[in-house]
Amino acid sequence: KACQWHARSRNYVRELESCRLESVSVDFGDYHPLKPITVMESKTKKLGRKGSTSSTSSSSSSSMMDPLSSVLDGTDPLSLFAATADPLARKKRDKDDSSAVGSDFEPWSSKRADILARYTTNEKLSINLCMGSEKGKATTPGSAVSEKVRTRLEELDDLEEGSQKELLNLTQQDYTNRIEELNQSLKDAWASDQKVKALKIVIQCSKLLSDTTVIQFYPSKFVLITDILDTFGKLVYERIFSMCTDNRSSLPDNFTPESVVDTAKETCLNWFFKIASIRELIPRFYVEAAILKCNKFLSKTGISECLPRLTSMIRGIGDPLVAVYARAYLCRVGMEVAPHLKENLNKNFFDFLLTFKQIHGDTVQNQLVVQCVEIPSYLTLYSPAIDWILQCISYRAAEVLLTEMMERCKKLGNNALLLNSVMSAFRAEFIAARSMDFIGMIKECDESGFPKHLLFRSLGRNLALADPPEGDRLQILNEAWKVITKLKSPQDYINCAEIWVEYTCRHFTKREVNTVLADVIKHMTPDRAFEEAYPQLQSIIQKVITYFHDFAVLFSLEKFLPFLDMFQKESVRVEVCKCIMEAFIKHQLEPTKDPVILNALLHVCKTMHDSVNALTLEDEKRMLASLINGFLRMVSFGRDFEQQLSFYVEARSMFCNLEPVLVQLIHSVNQLAMETRKVMKGNHSRKTAAFVRACVAFCFITIPSLTSIFSRLNLYLHSGQIALANQCLSQADAFFKAAISLVPEVPKTINIDGKMRSSETFLLEFLCNFFSTLLIIPDHPEQGVLFLVRGLLNVIQDYTWEDNGDDKVRIYTNVVHLLSAMSQETYIYHVDKVESNDTLYGGDTKFLAETNKLCETLIAQILEHLKSLGKDETLKRQSQLALNLFNSILAHGDLRNNKLNQLAVNLWNLAQRHGYADTKITVKTLEYIKKQSKHPELSHFTDLAARLPLQSRT
Repeated sequence: KACQWHARSRNYVRELESCRLESVSVDFGDYHPLKPITVMESKTKKLGRKGSTSSTSSSSSSSMMDPLSSVLDGTDPLSLFAATADPLARKKRDKDDSSAVGSDFEPWSSKRADILARYTTNEKLSINLCMGSEKGKATTPGSAVSEKVRTRLEELDDLEEGSQKELLNLTQQDYTNRIEELNQSLKDAWASDQKVKALKIVIQCSKLLSDTTVIQFYPSKFVLITDILDTFGKLVYERIFSMCTDNRSSLPDNFTPESVVDTAKETCLNWFFKIASIRELIPRFYVEAAILKCNKFLSKTGISECLPRLTSMIRGIGDPLVAVYARAYLCRVGMEVAPHLKENLNKNFFDFLLTFKQIHGDTVQNQLVVQCVEIPSYLTLYSPAIDWILQCISYRAAEVLLTEMMERCKKLGNNALLLNSVMSAFRAEFIAARSMDFIGMIKECDESGFPKHLLFRSLGRNLALADPPEGDRLQILNEAWKVITKLKSPQDYINCAEIWVEYTCRHFTKREVNTVLADVIKHMTPDRAFEEAYPQLQSIIQKVITYFHDFAVLFSLEKFLPFLDMFQKESVRVEVCKCIMEAFIKHQLEPTKDPVILNALLHVCKTMHDSVNALTLEDEKRMLASLINGFLRMVSFGRDFEQQLSFYVEARSMFCNLEPVLVQLIHSVNQLAMETRKVMKGNHSRKTAAFVRACVAFCFITIPSLTSIFSRLNLYLHSGQIALANQCLSQADAFFKAAISLVPEVPKTINIDGKMRSSETFLLEFLCNFFSTLLIIPDHPEQGVLFLVRGLLNVIQDYTWEDNGDDKVRIYTNVVHLLSAMSQETYIYHVDKVESNDTLYGGDTKFLAETNKLCETLIAQILEHLKSLGKDETLKRQSQLALNLFNSILAHGDLRNNKLNQLAVNLWNLAQRHGYADTKITVKTLEYIKKQSKHPELSHFTDLAARLPLQSRT
């Protein structure tokens, strides 16, 4: 049945007071909320706290016992373990740690990919494998041990006398794939207990390292083959280690040979004897070096005795390139198993220095002529090996040793190759401190042997990491740039310039940086050389903005924007612009109005914006919009609000294709209007009133260009509120009417992060916000009572809601709350200097009758919906909605009216009728009613409470 609605009169001030937390006076001299509370147990088993006269409870916080610490007797678990540890063992461990390789040592694995990418070839390669004859050697069960040994030796002889398998005309990728297949074959053979076959594979692969027929590929071949050797060494070690374990115990990592079982020792010796029987030097050296770590099973001094012998073996390798890579492999293994044995590393390097003159011998020169390889290209093949050897030697080495090595390198005639490796491997601080010495050595180098620009590049890398003496800095830059600027090859030039730009930015002013940028433009513009150097040019920009955080200085560089013009490939250009904007947002701490910065960054942002097209991904659009918005938020013209608005108008025309940017601009203009209001303290002059209307007009004409319907709805509402706050009543009406007319266009589903979701939740949230605003909107003098409310209700009535949803009824319930608030003598909130309907109508009976009548219509609609939910599958929804409406009537209705009172009781009973009501909620609601009945104006709640039974589920 329809009922007569009477809104109850609300005393908002008293209700607010009743909801406040109870205030308690606190003596801050004795108590502070952040001060630790001492909790003590008194004789009466009560906890003492502030105000207690007990002497125990007033004890100082310094003697307080932390409950977590007390469990551990005042020590944390890590301290406890450290205290109980054997001090001698701890001291030994500390000593071991100091000699071990730490995380500051760059491992070989990090160099592997770079070598494979750098040393490539287009020539055909071959693999010559001798995998042994497949002779059947069946033995009878009663064969003697000597027969078994003879069989093994015959199998090893097959390694050198068996069938040849030569793979010719392989491309580099084919060669790499074949080596990887061999690595897998090794693992498969080992897994199937074919240990001799595994050894055959390793020996044959090692032999490939003596082949230098395609010499440019040798460093990459070394990387691929030593991967197989590493696999083999690991398999052998793990096999022997596993023989020392049983179900009860296993060897610790720092085991001694005495704890190794005899079977494991015998197996280990057997492996070394097999390897010793390999006839050729190179495979015998490499395979023994691969299992060097296994010496730990035999004796404490095994590794230290083997390393010098293996070092001496390398002297028998005639080819200097093959020899230097053998030394590099020995250093690699040595650093892994015995990093403290530095003497052997030094011996390795000094041996190399003694044989360095072989590079200029007839044998090598003839080989280079046959392969058509120039000496500079040949020398670069040595770099990975020498760099690695020097890195191992210089790791945590004393300066005395480094100086000695540097002096030895000086004594060689053409020392450019070694000098480059020294600068690559030694500590940056060591190089930087002797920068002028190194420049002197570079000048003395023979230009034909090893390009000087590579030496300056290596020096520049060090100076980017460590600072040279202050007095030498300008001279260093001049000496380096004299050489760099004379380079004729654009690629060589830019590779060097990229490194030295960082040095220039690090130590000099914008004048020097501008000069360097001008020189780069001069070298890279002819023949559009910049198109082949985008990575290096990007690196230069990155370095410049890393060191110049003052963007006024950065953009005042005469050559900065011309430098940007070299990025003519759009994708690269956009990446550079993103890099600049990220730096600006990160480092620009204060808002700016500097015209130099604004013009430059508008150009940068425009470049990013114009890259957007139909194929641009949404994530990319979001990122670009975020960067542009970051820039817009940092632009401020202070109190010159008109200039600020002009800037936003210009930005709107420039960034019209990125919706998040338009949304940001609308918010920024609204904020501008509110700042104007704040400055004028709400009393607009004719000039400021015209200005805020201009702001409102900006928003009104920008919002329709947005594609997201909820962005438009929320911005219409927000902008209407801003207009209202600035006393622009007709403009506010226009915003609200636009929002109302847009509601019917809301689709049933919307795209949220790529997923289609129902729009009703978002629409419900928007409408609730909208109705809250409509409370304070004064009625238009030429329109009827509650014109906007009625218009919005009509739209809601006509909207097609989901059949199995209750959102429409929830909205109607909220509108009942709104109309009840409108019936009050004074509204709960207002907008300053805007007269709402409570002032306009002054409690007029006709106005109250209109609101009550509208309420009755809405309640009738809600009750009709409740009636339609009487089916079994919808009883739970009916219960929830009935209780919801009951609470609304309880809060907003005048329950002294008998019909309204009876409706409330009926709704209470309906909510509980089928056992779907939450018992806790109903109990608390009843308690609330009884509590409220104690107020004089709500004494009738006592009778209501008596009429509300609590029905049990049963």
